Amino acid sequence: MSELARRIAITIGALLIFRLGFSIPVAGLSPQSAVFRPDAIARLSIFSLSILPYLSAAIIIQLVSVVWGRLSALERSGEAGRRAIARYTLILTLLLAAFQAFGIASALQNIRGLVVEPGDWFVLATIATLVGGVFVLVWLSELITRHGVGNGLALIMSVGIVTALPAEIAGTIELLRQGAVTGNLVLFNVVLSIALVVLVVLVESARRNVPVQYAARQVGKRVFAPRAAVLPIKLNSAGFLIPVTVAPWIINLPLALAAAVFGQTPWLAAAYAQLSYAKPLYIGLVSIAVFVLAFIYTARVLDPEQAAATLQAHGGTIPGVAPGDATADHLDRIASLTTVVGAVYLVAVSLIPAVQLASGTVLPYNFGGGSLLIVVCTILDLKKQVRDLSLTNGGERI
Repeated sequence: MSELARRIAITIGALLIFRLGFSIPVAGLSPQSAVFRPDAIARLSIFSLSILPYLSAAIIIQLVSVVWGRLSALERSGEAGRRAIARYTLILTLLLAAFQAFGIASALQNIRGLVVEPGDWFVLATIATLVGGVFVLVWLSELITRHGVGNGLALIMSVGIVTALPAEIAGTIELLRQGAVTGNLVLFNVVLSIALVVLVVLVESARRNVPVQYAARQVGKRVFAPRAAVLPIKLNSAGFLIPVTVAPWIINLPLALAAAVFGQTPWLAAAYAQLSYAKPLYIGLVSIAVFVLAFIYTARVLDPEQAAATLQAHGGTIPGVAPGDATADHLDRIASLTTVVGAVYLVAVSLIPAVQLASGTVLPYNFGGGSLLIVVCTILDLKKQVRDLSLTNGGERI
């Protein structure tokens, strides 16, 4: 079996285990309850927390590293530092998953007739099951990333989104058949989804190529001739997970903390009403947050000073720009201009579902926003890795 075929087989096997887990309900539930309907069992399966606690923990660690230099230095200190970051992420995942699992277990045993034997043992067993499910998914995602094809975390998230699409499309067709929605509205959503896919593919593939000239140099006995190259800068260097995921936290976390401290006061209820999903104030604040976060995270992943120092160390110069600080300033200006375009793109794509809901044009089939970004970016990354593996192993270009 070729290396590419082996990796594809590992990836498919891991994703099949992921989907199989959604058909296994947590123990202790009554077989006569509605949970055992096929359309409801996934919500209370051993994988019902999915991989979101791990994703949340990874994002929190990344955010802390942006503002805490010691953690950022640890992340860049080599393999030992990366292993330490991985341990911190797993510890935080355990805490987040246990907290969520406790809330779910407590709520389940308060539903009459759902739990066979309510009590502490049921709560402990459910917590252990759900937390264990999260760590199984973490293991599967690492297995795919290291020995399969693609990014395991992104693939697991994408499969969850894609497998929900057939039911959403069927719901939309049923609404159309009943006359609850118009054909024009369905056509508008389909055209919008296709246009968004095209936009995401174009922007995520776009690069600003900065010309670089390398002078002749000698390394040991080897002489390198002068050559021209380019320094590619992505239009969207910030990616999509950090800005799109964290932006709503900036609104929701202060509201949750205020509710915990002050209780349900009239002014807090009014704040919830004004800042609820798809409200104009929510759309405006999240737009600003996504835009700012795109710049913050781009500054973290794209350091003009480090890039300028690397170019100078390897004898590279940008034509017409002096090495050192002048090169760093030049790269900073280019990165800032491209980030403006990338940030506007992220704001537009991520907020389309909220705008549709506010305008009354949303449907059960609504492939847009963060879900579209995750799926399309995952497919692009998967295509690149398959192509690279195919070329490395002497296969045909895909």
